[in-house]
Amino acid sequence: MAEALRAKHPEESLHILVAKRNSGSFTYDGIELGGERVCAEIEEEVDKLAKAGQEIKKISIIGYSLGGLVARYCVGLLDNKGFFEKVKPINLHTFATPHLGVRTPLRGWHNNLWNILGARTLSASGRQLFTIDNFRDTGRPLLEILADPESIFIKGLAKFERRTLYANIVNDRSAVYYTTGISKTDPFTELDSIKVNYLKGYEDVLLDPEMPFVPIDDEESISTFYARFLKSNKAIIGRLPFLAAMSFLLPVAILVFLVNSGIQSVRSERRIRLHEKGLAGIQPGTYRVPLLLTEMREAVEDVYENLNSAQSNEYLDTETDEEAAHEAASSEHSQPTKKGSGEGPEKSALHQPELPTLALATYQFRMIQTLNSVGWRKYPVYIHKNRHSHAAIIVRVQKPSFSEGKVVFRHWLDEEFII
Repeated sequence: MAEALRAKHPEESLHILVAKRNSGSFTYDGIELGGERVCAEIEEEVDKLAKAGQEIKKISIIGYSLGGLVARYCVGLLDNKGFFEKVKPINLHTFATPHLGVRTPLRGWHNNLWNILGARTLSASGRQLFTIDNFRDTGRPLLEILADPESIFIKGLAKFERRTLYANIVNDRSAVYYTTGISKTDPFTELDSIKVNYLKGYEDVLLDPEMPFVPIDDEESISTFYARFLKSNKAIIGRLPFLAAMSFLLPVAILVFLVNSGIQSVRSERRIRLHEKGLAGIQPGTYRVPLLLTEMREAVEDVYENLNSAQSNEYLDTETDEEAAHEAASSEHSQPTKKGSGEGPEKSALHQPELPTLALATYQFRMIQTLNSVGWRKYPVYIHKNRHSHAAIIVRVQKPSFSEGKVVFRHWLDEEFII
């Protein structure tokens, strides 16, 4: 990503800081600590450049995956310290970032097991991503605080000239579409029943945000289904040797993953304790500011009494549920405005067919409403060549099957990133 930016913008017009303090296993330490680290890193870099005679007048913050949440936390801290009074915030862009967390809204014991066990394999970050944490004894998870309309985080986020997100529509096992796209629906779960529309000039990768898809008729759907069924069966037969090998290797891999997660969690807890004592190079008291601009205490026991309370159904399927969801998140889809704009909430595409509402938690609907109210330019991404779309969207490694990520970068640099 930094290489793509540098190829587009020379050093004299754009200084690039690649945050390093959250690299590797340090991502286990949680969004709060990660945000404080990045905030300190930015302030130190700006001070260093100022001493060298280089004044920073504008700032853009780009986050990938968990880094997008860390970026939003950092934004709140910077704004609260008055940083944006001296440096103008321009771009806040995220790639495959789970803005609503990673709890699955699907039903079934295996998904409930994933919600419970997954949250406990990634230390503080895992608890926050699965929204089972009690952030600073507020009775609420950090991600909900991060999207509270009265928080320093939303106040800071709203100050950016342009907020843009890119969200994979398929094969993103780390962060699925509803959370990366800040949406209460997912129209891409059954690709056989829709025809996707591509954005002109970025065909086969970026969908047209004004009308990303249209439904196809039953006859065409059946024909497409059988064609894909035959194709998938051939692919499965060809992969039988691989699947047979995986049946032996997967249990070992899972064991190694769990052991490593346990080790990293212990190390993470040790780093967090050192950070809290001010022994990790940053004084936490500098960033422990009031998070809410006004005192707001609500009764939330019903929301949090059970980890899986909102996970019993895949979709809300009663009129009452639909009405409640609509009331909780009335501004679900904010679409990109025309190039050159980007302030305020964007208009929804009214011509899209009605879609079933995912069975998200009540606070997730509130998060969707608040986040969409500040206005986002949203771009669905369709990665075909690699089933690891979470890595391909940013070309994590240079290989041919990740080449579609370069199309995403081209659009980002040509159409969205402004200086």
